[in-house]
Amino acid sequence: MERRLNAELWDKMHYLFRDYNDRMVHVELDYEGEIDAEALKTVLVCFFEKAPVLHSSFVDNHVRPYWQVNDYTADDILTVKEVAPEELDGEIDKFLTRHIPTDAKVQLNAALLRCGKKSVLLIVENHMCMDGGDLKYFINALCKNYSDYVSGKASPIDLKTGTRSYESVYEDFSPSEKHMAKSLYRNINARDSHAFPLTPDNIRDRSFIARRTLEPELLQRLKKAGKAHGATVNDMLTAAYFHSIYELAGFGENEEISISCAIDLRRHLKDSSDTGVTNHTAWMQCRVPRRGRDVFETLRFTIESVNRFKSDRFIGLHGLPLLSLGYRILPQAASEEIVKIGYSNPLMAMSNIGVLDHKKLALGSLEPVSGFMSGAVKYKPYALLSVTTMRGALTFSMCVRGNEQDEEIVERFFDLLEKYTRALAEG
Repeated sequence: MERRLNAELWDKMHYLFRDYNDRMVHVELDYEGEIDAEALKTVLVCFFEKAPVLHSSFVDNHVRPYWQVNDYTADDILTVKEVAPEELDGEIDKFLTRHIPTDAKVQLNAALLRCGKKSVLLIVENHMCMDGGDLKYFINALCKNYSDYVSGKASPIDLKTGTRSYESVYEDFSPSEKHMAKSLYRNINARDSHAFPLTPDNIRDRSFIARRTLEPELLQRLKKAGKAHGATVNDMLTAAYFHSIYELAGFGENEEISISCAIDLRRHLKDSSDTGVTNHTAWMQCRVPRRGRDVFETLRFTIESVNRFKSDRFIGLHGLPLLSLGYRILPQAASEEIVKIGYSNPLMAMSNIGVLDHKKLALGSLEPVSGFMSGAVKYKPYALLSVTTMRGALTFSMCVRGNEQDEEIVERFFDLLEKYTRALAEG
């Protein structure tokens, strides 16, 4: 008998984003040692049974879309491959830039690449199923359950289940707060035509992932300098992004520009452990009136902008009721057209995914020596900077559909971003 799951609000929104990006989230974890492939398969299958959206196809019937749950095998999820050292980087990039169609049997693919004594675990998943926050939870749980399973402590079934509805974010509000939050129909983010300076779109463009990792000592200096300026690490990275993009793109020094920063809406939940794996991410639009005379003045502008958002009790919730209303009262095809008119997809964005805890990501006795997580491959003119931290090292990454010239542009951006991040750290 066919089994169906509701298509939730954020599922539909990320499906709409197919016009802007490939909707995939990417993870790489590098280990020194051998991972038990059969045990990993067992844990993945158990998790897929607990989260059926991961083995479902999205059905857009133009009226009320839904997820159709599929039969599958472990081999549909995990690929295991022996790789020569000179081929490893190419195999990693080849897997990480793959795209999972919405009608595929499964919406998460994993690969275990073995290269001598080294093991690389790669994961690509459809953002429609879960965001970076829940994917972090998922891989932490995956590693813990693997460790418990191979040590004989427990069966690998400890994965949270529950509702995937966006309305969970209102559950811990008082009745009056809930009424106010559900009345926030207006989208407070303004349109901004300033874009990351990539080359014009071309049919021959291909997907690539660029990354830059900085030494752990830099993050410690950045935190110390941030305290002196009343700034978080995220404030400082956003300021470095602003200061760099003015220079990279050649924007006028007196032009006002914006960068949208991801907000984890779980901040409104006291405990998200009783929800299923899902999406709870929105955006706040950070704006600076001009490029600062130096990066420290740009930082001051950034802090002022961010603090205006942080003072809002309902940060990230503006516009959600209108989206919900549009998808609820109109057929899918009509609601998508209406949402496109009212929704402004940010041309430049940043997502600080945060810490990838190497201890929580241990597979048995093996802790990852390095790794990163990155958001979707953006289609021009859209651009997303992702930031993760592992073992104290910051990794910047950008996923782009472009060409060799675009790769050079991104590398130049990373040069500037590193330069101004270091300047802020030396404060």
